[in-house]
Amino acid sequence: MALAVEPEAIRSARTFDARAASAVGVAAAAMVATLPGRTHGLGLVTEPLLAEFQLDRVSFAALNLWATLIGAAFCVPAGCVVDRFGVRAALCGVCLALGATVLAMAHLAPGGATFDLFGAPVPAALFVLVTLTRGFGQSALSVVSLALVGKVSGQKPGLAVGAYSFLVAVGFMAAFGAVKVAFEARGAHWREVWAALGWALLAFGSLALVFVRNPREAHPEGEGSASAERSYTLGAARRTPAFWVFGVATSFYGMVAAGVSLFNESLLAERGFERSVFLTIATVSPLVGLGANLLCGWLAVRVRLGAVLAGALVVLAAALACFPLVASLPQVYAYAVAMGASGGALTVVFFTVWRQAFGPAHLGRVQGAAQLLTVLASAAGPLVLAAGHRAAGGYAPVVRALAVAALALAALAWFVPLPGAAQK
Repeated sequence: MALAVEPEAIRSARTFDARAASAVGVAAAAMVATLPGRTHGLGLVTEPLLAEFQLDRVSFAALNLWATLIGAAFCVPAGCVVDRFGVRAALCGVCLALGATVLAMAHLAPGGATFDLFGAPVPAALFVLVTLTRGFGQSALSVVSLALVGKVSGQKPGLAVGAYSFLVAVGFMAAFGAVKVAFEARGAHWREVWAALGWALLAFGSLALVFVRNPREAHPEGEGSASAERSYTLGAARRTPAFWVFGVATSFYGMVAAGVSLFNESLLAERGFERSVFLTIATVSPLVGLGANLLCGWLAVRVRLGAVLAGALVVLAAALACFPLVASLPQVYAYAVAMGASGGALTVVFFTVWRQAFGPAHLGRVQGAAQLLTVLASAAGPLVLAAGHRAAGGYAPVVRALAVAALALAALAWFVPLPGAAQK
């Protein structure tokens, strides 16, 4: 019996699928590796840092705010490095730089020079190192991760991005679980945990140099269609309404999420709920977000991204508007589900839109600019809620104002045209 010869196109597709799946996994691992440069990561060692460096909370909050703002400046240069030198070089370089910074922070001795940071005295060396973790981690490595998944997922990246979002969420949950075990079960010192993260980053960067290859970008019409897919420069992208609507809307969610995450226990206490309810919600919301990641990844290849974004913002607005009325456990859990679902959907939209709208050629720069918006908004989120609480004597007025803003952004998202990778 004659053997059937597998068509070359099928073999290429299968090879590409394997490569794309591998790249999505690497991209998700890179995003999880940003942990030491994120607020949640720094929060894992905040209390021992305050004790060892004899910092009060106001000084540390000022240090964190300015480190985040300065670190945001790494976003656009990271995108330029990706576009010019490729993902492999960028991933290796950023991981090695972040790993070295985290190791240096783990071995930083208390004392040394201090300076006044807008009225708050802070150790100069600690400020520099936290700023670099923000710059290399939250900013640069996030851009590299997003660019990698964007370059391999094609013009309809919904399913790939849904899987990527799912893996990122699971990875962060596993990382937090491992750190919790190290602290609680093994009694590890914060410096030991931080040093372990630094060595892991150095190993990841070294492995990336050896094993990661610059991705062969996905094109719907095969290898020869690259020239048919239009790509926008960063300047051209910024001149489109879609860049600003999607960028501002997803950054708005980042602002809300940062503020609510930091003050969630206080928000719930204002509604009469105990700390146990806060801890339950902190566990439930990520699980809801995981489901939303997969669902919205599936929707993103079947429904306009503007409609997905608008729907997620409407759910967010409803959750915020109803929160001041929450008075029972079922209601607070419904609020948590709505916040988790909207967050999962908006995360997928942010990961998806830039390649689909603006093409692959300048994707690093475009995503770097978008990431810059989200970092700045996240830095402002806690300040918005705290200032609103102080001005009104409670959270309800500022939360309702945020709900109105979310509805306005939903209307813009519904109507804004998406440029797309248009054919020439």
